[in-house]
Amino acid sequence: MRALSYRAAWWLPALLLGCAQPAPVREGHVTLQRQPVPGEARPGQPQVTAAPLRDDRGCLTPAPAVPKAPPPPHHLSGQLGLWVAEVDPVTLSVRRAVATNPDSVFPLASTYKQAVLWALLRDIDAGRVSPQEQFDVTRQNQSLGSYPFDGSDVRTLSERMIRNSDNTATDILHRRVGLGAVQDVADRLGLCRTRLILPTKAWWVAQTGLSATFNGTARWVGARGDEQRRIAALIDGDAQRYRADYVQRKLNDHFDHRRDDAVDAQVYNLSTPYEFGTLVAQEFLRPDLSEPSRRWQRDVMALGYGKSALTLTHQKRVRYVGAKGGNGWQLLTYSGYIETTEGHHLVYVFMQRGADQTYTMPNTRRAFAWINAALRDVLARPPTP
Repeated sequence: MRALSYRAAWWLPALLLGCAQPAPVREGHVTLQRQPVPGEARPGQPQVTAAPLRDDRGCLTPAPAVPKAPPPPHHLSGQLGLWVAEVDPVTLSVRRAVATNPDSVFPLASTYKQAVLWALLRDIDAGRVSPQEQFDVTRQNQSLGSYPFDGSDVRTLSERMIRNSDNTATDILHRRVGLGAVQDVADRLGLCRTRLILPTKAWWVAQTGLSATFNGTARWVGARGDEQRRIAALIDGDAQRYRADYVQRKLNDHFDHRRDDAVDAQVYNLSTPYEFGTLVAQEFLRPDLSEPSRRWQRDVMALGYGKSALTLTHQKRVRYVGAKGGNGWQLLTYSGYIETTEGHHLVYVFMQRGADQTYTMPNTRRAFAWINAALRDVLARPPTP
């Protein structure tokens, strides 16, 4: 998230259904899935599936059986999730991977904003959005944190959205392409446990009890398809009625006195480490964009935070990194795509919720220590034939 003024501020330099999963094992604050011994496969299954698979409903099946990720090198509290994999650049099959809680659902925070960029570029290619369009900041579209100048064009807003994690720039672009178009990024891939549909201001208004639509329905959490789009549009309509500074004050009060974990989980955009890792791989390797839009995507995503924190970068083994992270109250997320000089194509997704710290940005070094350890582990393993 972009800088907000909560007393415990959150900012950012700011698939899955189908097969039954083994019972989790709890170790302290962290829920860990039972995993085979590294290098061993579950009986009757290969160590890694050849390609992303879908069930009879079109939903991506749960994460393939892979070795458990190494333990975090430094203490990370709360519930943790990690998916780190090398993928085949042509088939997008997983060549080797490690994971912790790959199928657990976590809030995405600002990490979701790369899906807005992808949806935007699809609309530019389709002629529905012009790169020359300009936008002003209004009472209706202003979200929390800093915001762009009036008259900013589409490219400027897309860069602010990723580099600065600007919430207002994000919401302007999200609404311009349509709430359903951003959700469609996940739906096309069968990511049935991924929600990308709400602009930032909309989830905060719902979280603080200001949305009459959210307060008056029990159908939101289970809504899919047209019903999800209809309810989301009503929640977003509620959000546009409030000034950003008023929402900020209500949010301060919410976290100081009325925080409700159950409500918080209902309003955020969500995914799992494996689902979102699948999205990241598709986003960079098979985006179905024109060549100019693909260059736009890669150039803008290279502005996101992550490259400088990777050990591979300091070893001069990186050709390209596209990354995005996010944080919130007790939340931290990081995702990225890496092309190495040796020709490897890697994705990583780190997720944390329920951290001991309300302000989680100081956990960044710990998060990347874990990501780097997992990347070393993956690259040290023999790939599947």
